[in-house]
Amino acid sequence: MPRWESDAQGRLERAALELFETQGFERTTVAQIARAAGLKERSFYRYFTDKREVLFAGNELEAHLVARVEAADPGHTPIEVLLTALGSADEVFRSREFLLRRVKVIAASPALAERDLIKLAHVADALAPALERRGVDPGEARFVIDVVMAISRRATSLWLVTPEATFSELVVQAAAELCEVAAPLAPTAR
Repeated sequence: MPRWESDAQGRLERAALELFETQGFERTTVAQIARAAGLKERSFYRYFTDKREVLFAGNELEAHLVARVEAADPGHTPIEVLLTALGSADEVFRSREFLLRRVKVIAASPALAERDLIKLAHVADALAPALERRGVDPGEARFVIDVVMAISRRATSLWLVTPEATFSELVVQAAAELCEVAAPLAPTAR
């Protein structure tokens, strides 16, 4: 058996997720994660700043969405741009199984739920300047981003439990649900 195995980061992520599921996030230590991955504790810190970051490391989604916004057709409205970008997000998603497990672990820990909200806020913060560079007013940009983030949460929750639907289809469905809910609030023409 070789002394060195590749994919140390992946092994750490898998070991951490399993330990978080079996004994809880709060009761799991970095040393336990490293040991379960067949690594030293010092190796853990080469990849992650703390045990929360095992579930939140990387900015692939943020980078993907910003790139899609920047490359979008200039004739599209801000919400069209964001919804189109969001509809392609599954290109950078982890496996559905991993994400389902991750969601359960996060839901069981207030500290992780808070970190999840912070991560989403960072995505929103990165999207605002991308929209502003397209000429969108900063206030409008934040408003549209907030609306699309709500659509994203709905589409993601549907995607995790609806394997027969694509994420893009569920983004469209969630946007339609929002329009249906908001339609009674629309001012009537006089």
